[in-house]
Amino acid sequence: MSNKKILIFDDDKTILEVITIIFEENGYQVEISETSHDIIEKVSSFKPDVILMDNWIPRIGGVEATQLLKNHEEFKSIPVIYVTANNDIVALAKEAQADDYVAKPFNLEDLEDKVAKYLQEKA
Repeated sequence: MSNKKILIFDDDKTILEVITIIFEENGYQVEISETSHDIIEKVSSFKPDVILMDNWIPRIGGVEATQLLKNHEEFKSIPVIYVTANNDIVALAKEAQADDYVAKPFNLEDLEDKVAKYLQEKA
């Protein structure tokens, strides 16, 4: 498997650590960010294949950050998987224009499957 890149926006250090370990073990290159207002800069420098976006993230929230990305001509095709503990996850993911969503607390296998699904589509 070529080195797929995953960019994770979340301000929960525990979740970041767990996800990072899991995906790095699976051969991904992982970059993390605890803020999302600089999403375009982060995506531009890292060029991820897929993005995990938390809803509750400092400065600007996940919805706004995802919209910024999806309204950006160069980056709008990058799949964004919305991750939140919110009951309105379906509505939020839709509003954000995310490609998919995973509810917190998530099952890591579900998360891995979703990410793999989008990477297969890109391959």
